Amino acid sequence: MSQDKVLSVNNLAINFKTDNGILKAVRDISFDLNRGETLCIVGESGSGKSVTSKAIMGILANNAIIESGNIMYRGENLLEVSEDEFYKIRGHKIGMIFQDPLSSLNPIVRIGKQITEAMLINSDKLKLMYNDLISDDLIRYKNALAKMSIEIANEKKKLEAYISELNAKENVSAGERAADRQAIRERKLAFKEFEKNTRRTYEAKAKELKAVLEETEKKAKQQVQEYKEKVISEHKTRLAELEKKLAAASGEEKTRLGKEIEEEKLAYINKLKITKAEAKKRALAIMREVGIPDPERRYKQFPFEFSGGMRQRIVIAIALTASPEILICDEPTTALDVTIQAQILELINRIKAERNLSCIFITHDLGVVANMADRVAVMYAGKIVEYGTSEEIFYDPKHPYTWALLSSIPDVDSKEKLEAIPGTPPNMIYPPKGDAFAARSRYAMNIDYREEPPMFKVSDTHYAATWLLDSHAPKVEMPKIVSERIRISLEEDRCDE
Repeated sequence: MSQDKVLSVNNLAINFKTDNGILKAVRDISFDLNRGETLCIVGESGSGKSVTSKAIMGILANNAIIESGNIMYRGENLLEVSEDEFYKIRGHKIGMIFQDPLSSLNPIVRIGKQITEAMLINSDKLKLMYNDLISDDLIRYKNALAKMSIEIANEKKKLEAYISELNAKENVSAGERAADRQAIRERKLAFKEFEKNTRRTYEAKAKELKAVLEETEKKAKQQVQEYKEKVISEHKTRLAELEKKLAAASGEEKTRLGKEIEEEKLAYINKLKITKAEAKKRALAIMREVGIPDPERRYKQFPFEFSGGMRQRIVIAIALTASPEILICDEPTTALDVTIQAQILELINRIKAERNLSCIFITHDLGVVANMADRVAVMYAGKIVEYGTSEEIFYDPKHPYTWALLSSIPDVDSKEKLEAIPGTPPNMIYPPKGDAFAARSRYAMNIDYREEPPMFKVSDTHYAATWLLDSHAPKVEMPKIVSERIRISLEEDRCDE
């Protein structure tokens, strides 16, 4: 497999401002996505999986605060690009499949229209040509303005969060309260200075970029006009030739020339726009690709006439219409029964291989990803606690939380009793000190309640954040149910060989 990185998340931290305080949803996570691979992000609800995917797609809620980090795609930080650029990326370069296909589809619009909608919205090929010609300069200009707004907005959110934390303090003395008020005044002044300097820097840069853009727009209009005139001229010449031949023809020759004239007219139209007929043709091809039987009939039906599995196939078809290079699957099989789950997972695997897609697969169930993942990131309380290849996570897990997830998966071969994970995830408005999983772990040591463990290196591709890997830690055996499953799996693998 190629190790060409298509996406890189670095030290990403995302908070949310809530009525009860600042919620630490994602805490300093990093991972890469390589071309053609599937990275599975696994964890309980509230672990930060979906927040991470929404940050990649640029659809975070308004109360989100990007505390730190970046998401690099094609040399640009997706946390700083303008909405104009995200419009070109979202769906076109990075597609997403959500967990509930029924809520992703409009119940009163026919399936065919929903699949072809994006194609027909962008049907004017002359407009698309013009947009492509000015795209780079337009994006540079818009991004300069967007970065200015984003930097100021993030700094303002941090200021508001700082003020909220100080104001929420209880049982403070008059002296401490006065010191807090002074600290708030200083932070407000610092913010005003930051805003002024940021605007000055970016507005000067934006002015230069706008002048470049205006020149590019003039050239682009001229190129588009020249292309249009060339297409019209070639069409008129070809049509005149065919009509002249038709006038002198008879019998079968006349029929053949009549068809050529119709084909020439259609080819002319297709050079200028995507027709409904062309969009339908593409839609039917994609419906066949995702395994929809009798697509010509199904094209005219409504979502309620499809089963849950077929609706999910339609959602996948819509995601594929723009031929994205990255596909994010956010728990796409949660609402489906086990048999249909397997079919959808097999479909995603097949399409990924055929199109050489890179895939981020988000789930709470390690069992679902066993045959999907090339690499796995296990998340808990906003952090990645273990990271490795699929084989390393399933055959050599190191973190107690990974053990707990593996212990809770039903298995027909294992005779050990399934183990539930005790307790509940922590309240991330008040994240625990030390290892966030310590309160729920039977293997927790005193240090787990005092200090957060670093990422210990197990191999060049395998890392885990647990003090059990420290050289001073006592030797602890993984749960019997996990070791037994690994033993059975390895024996089955040897038998298959």
